[in-house]
Amino acid sequence: MPAHQPDPASTAPARRRWLRAAITAPLAGLGLGGCAAFDYSAADAPEALETPPRLEPPPRIALVLGSGGPRGYAHIGVLQVLQEAGIQPELIVGCSVGALIGAFWASGLDARRIDEISMEGGPLTVFDPTPFADRGWIRGQKLQDFVNRGLGGRRLEQLPRRVIVTAARRGDKAPRYFMQGNAGVAVRASGAMPGIVSPVGIGGVEYEDGDEALPVPVSAARAAGARFVIAVDVSARAGSTPADASEAQRERDRRRRQRIDPEVARADFLLHPDLDYRAGPWRRYFVDSRARGEAHAREQLPALLAALRQTGWRPTPMQVARADTPPR
Repeated sequence: MPAHQPDPASTAPARRRWLRAAITAPLAGLGLGGCAAFDYSAADAPEALETPPRLEPPPRIALVLGSGGPRGYAHIGVLQVLQEAGIQPELIVGCSVGALIGAFWASGLDARRIDEISMEGGPLTVFDPTPFADRGWIRGQKLQDFVNRGLGGRRLEQLPRRVIVTAARRGDKAPRYFMQGNAGVAVRASGAMPGIVSPVGIGGVEYEDGDEALPVPVSAARAAGARFVIAVDVSARAGSTPADASEAQRERDRRRRQRIDPEVARADFLLHPDLDYRAGPWRRYFVDSRARGEAHAREQLPALLAALRQTGWRPTPMQVARADTPPR
């Protein structure tokens, strides 16, 4: 899954080493193509919205999953805890890796199955590194196909649960939202990291990683009319940038926090697991991030349940895990 994507908050040298390793893999079968810009204009092209419309009925609970590359595995741990507690979001809003996990959740899969899928294969399962990619090292076609296969070819509006995928319009970094059309193309656009993954054209307009606009797009859930918003921020915590980080990396972290903080302030409840800053496409990092996400959600669950009950919410009995089922 895109959680294998190198995290923009990881060190640049580590990211370059992983990319070099991927590029030097045997090129046969990687589907090399020309360097022409990708532009999707089929009949099912996702429609980019400036603002999500108000949904009817309004979602009682919305879950917002933020960007973060390998840190996104923490989202799966959070989903597991919410599922066991009977907290069933009626809308999920995702950015980058959060969009990928959100799309699979919206397809009807539970947290356990998403976890299984996330551990299948390696980076080349969803990424197609090639020197012929357009303005990046990775084309993104494999990710698009991976999503569409996983969702059974269904469009975003055909999924049984409502979902909003967030991307950034490349020209001005303005946030744009996809709620209809080809799910794989929308998720591909949401995770098109500048300089790493080729930008995604849709109907003549280019889009890139939603992290460049709204890493944790709570405002999208609010615009859709959500009554209670749970936000999951898997980015590096403020002040956690290592002492040996470059000034460019420090500036990137500062700018990201400036995009994140106003958004999470609009959430009714924030989950922010403390994850290892030096993220990378390593299985041990995926496993650790998932475990930390789950542990943090379990720690915060009593407060979350209390906040939800104040709104009149009660868990759906069929969704509540058996009391004698031990935590994973």
